[in-house]
Amino acid sequence: MSAYIVLVITGDPGDAAMIEETLSKARDGPFITEWVQELSAGLQRLRKGGIDIVLVDLYLQDSVGVNTFDALFQLVPPVPIMVLADDENEPAAIEAVQRGAQGYLSKGFFSNALTPQALRSIIERKKVEEALFVEKERARVTLESIGDGVLSTDVACNVTYLNAEAERLTGWTRQEALGRPIAEVLHLIDSETRQPARNPVETVIANKKNMAMYARSLLVRRDGYEAPIEDSIAPIFDRHGQVTGAVVTFRDVSEAHAMARKMAHLAEHDYLTGLPNRLLLYDRLTQAIAYAERHHTAIAVLFLDLDNFKHINDSLGHSIGDALLESVSKRLVAQVRHSDTVSRLGGDEFVVLVLEDTNAEHSTITAEKIIGALSEPHHLSGNELHITTSIGISLFPADGADAETLIKNADTAMYYAKKKGKNNFQFFNGDMNARAVERQLTEVELRRAIDGNEFVLHYQPKVDLASGKVTGAEALIRWQHAQRGMVLPDSFIAVAEDSGLIVPIGGVVLRKACEQLKEWLAAGFEEFAVSVNVSALEFRDRRFVSKVRQTLAETGVPPNLLQLELTESVLMRNIDTSISVLHELKEMGVQLAIDDFGTGYSSLSYLSQFPIDVLKIDQSFVQTITGNKGNGIIVSAVIGMGTSLNQRVIAEGVETQEQLDFLNEHHCDEGQGYLFGAAIPAEEFRHFLGTDNATEAKESHMRQ
Repeated sequence: MSAYIVLVITGDPGDAAMIEETLSKARDGPFITEWVQELSAGLQRLRKGGIDIVLVDLYLQDSVGVNTFDALFQLVPPVPIMVLADDENEPAAIEAVQRGAQGYLSKGFFSNALTPQALRSIIERKKVEEALFVEKERARVTLESIGDGVLSTDVACNVTYLNAEAERLTGWTRQEALGRPIAEVLHLIDSETRQPARNPVETVIANKKNMAMYARSLLVRRDGYEAPIEDSIAPIFDRHGQVTGAVVTFRDVSEAHAMARKMAHLAEHDYLTGLPNRLLLYDRLTQAIAYAERHHTAIAVLFLDLDNFKHINDSLGHSIGDALLESVSKRLVAQVRHSDTVSRLGGDEFVVLVLEDTNAEHSTITAEKIIGALSEPHHLSGNELHITTSIGISLFPADGADAETLIKNADTAMYYAKKKGKNNFQFFNGDMNARAVERQLTEVELRRAIDGNEFVLHYQPKVDLASGKVTGAEALIRWQHAQRGMVLPDSFIAVAEDSGLIVPIGGVVLRKACEQLKEWLAAGFEEFAVSVNVSALEFRDRRFVSKVRQTLAETGVPPNLLQLELTESVLMRNIDTSISVLHELKEMGVQLAIDDFGTGYSSLSYLSQFPIDVLKIDQSFVQTITGNKGNGIIVSAVIGMGTSLNQRVIAEGVETQEQLDFLNEHHCDEGQGYLFGAAIPAEEFRHFLGTDNATEAKESHMRQ
């Protein structure tokens, strides 16, 4: 074992020698003695460390009395200090003991054989005390710094300790709480019954087992504030296994409970509008079905989709779109009874669950009220917005026995409300389901048609009205169906647009048109433009421009011979984006045309910013040029506007000589329609191009 180092501070050489001799012979040890004569020298040695005990004479050359001890104790309080004293100086020695000295040795007894044993005991006891102090301090700091409240009691359930957090949670200070009954300091009540709850400490001490806090426990703070708490209680045992008390750890779980309630709400409600979401709707609808079955009542499910919401969202931004959805939600809630449920499924789709109807009368009234309320202007951020809705209605039990079927059938009915012009409601019927199944089948077959290369193009000529020459052709898609034969686009384009398949189909049309044009050019025909229709989904596809560029590069078609036709409504959905995309296409060299001009909503100020080459007058105006509707004025106005904007004007749907005469009279540039030729397959169009001249071709078609 290592030696104990003893520092002797005394001006008496005899005392120092006697102490050294006594310790050197001791069996308790071994001891190493170091001797200095002055306090200053002793302090200097202590600063170096390694001293196990100090033996000091209080009366030195440089220090006298208790001040000597104070200087040593202040420097090294953990090191035990023994005072060397004679009878005359014993009062000072006793005072030093009162200030923290471990004891004193009387002069004349230094050679006693018990001295080494006493010193060893003092040294070891001091080490134990210091270790216990460190552990106690560590425990104290830990208990004071943790986030949980900690409270302990004796076996009689009286409080013996509180940490700082327990003081905060209970409202009791440690001094006030000590010795008080636990039930008074940790005042608990049942959150449901509001009755005092039995304090769990009593149960733990009685059963000698750990237990968790009651889940419904509320802690009533000293000032009356109530907070839900959770945690545990454990008994404290002595070395003999007897319970001496208990310790309680607890925390305020108000925030956790609030967060749990918030998360539960968010799981069942729409984040934007606060309305029940799909999950909660299905739950309420399922409960409503069970109630209706027991009481023989009916249920109506109204499926709503906002008309043209995407146009507002794209043109004015998502913040305005979100504000509009919130406004719509408030109006929907205002139109229904408290017993009904308004739910947002996502996007601009809502479902209204109408309860306790015995017939369809109330659902009809509700639908009419909703249509009227939503059609009123919405004033948001300085914008006056107008929105309408299409509603599909399904009824329980006639249209379905479960929530999923009722919602699906109401969705199907909504789709037919859209087809009937929007801003109306339709009840579900069995025929709709059959048509929905047919629509689904069409979508599946369209996917197969894309992979199987089942689409072909027919071409309708465009003719220069002044010269009669063919100036180009419009590529029109056809579906060569294995069982149904040649299918016209009216039968499948709507499904393609709704399913998003119009984007890959549009890519097929663009490539086939360019490949065919390249083939005609290689055969020696004069250059002319082929136009391709571009859908809204294609135009908004961020890869659209790169696809056009790639197709032109891979087919080798000169960009100026490709004409892309877009409708006004497509361009006006997001004007800034439209202008940017159009300029990219224009820089590429592609021709740009506005199709069906006059049928959509547009602003002439914006129209002048679009780098458009061609305006195509919609056939509905051309075919009634001489009718009572006065469309001749509109046609002549469009021709004049196109001329002033340096744009060529093409009249669509030219079928009679009278229409042709009017267009020539007003200097329309080009015409397209059955008068010049219907859309025909590529091989027939090749022969059409090969006739002696376009005028003969025109006359030939006129005679047919």
